[in-house]
Amino acid sequence: MTDYAFRLFVAGQSERSSAAESNLRALAETRLPGGYEMEVVDVVDRPGLAEEQRILATPTVVRLRPLPQLRVVGDLSDPPRVANALDLPGESQEFREEKEAGGA
Repeated sequence: MTDYAFRLFVAGQSERSSAAESNLRALAETRLPGGYEMEVVDVVDRPGLAEEQRILATPTVVRLRPLPQLRVVGDLSDPPRVANALDLPGESQEFREEKEAGGA
């Protein structure tokens, strides 16, 4: 079992869905190389799971493990912010500088 598990909710095969999946994979490979699982759920195909998880917008990523569950909505195109919101290890220099400047 890996330490981190994510479930990405998307709606169909849109450009935004593909971007979110690519962005999450790139971030996970950078921050958690080989130490994560990722499931992509199309809410059109599995509306019950989306309702169960109370997904109100797509794309939404839910960090399932480790607990507590955390979630981020959007195309995940800002890696430092997404990593911070999902509490991933290895804070980037860019985000540290932004936080120190009072921007995050």
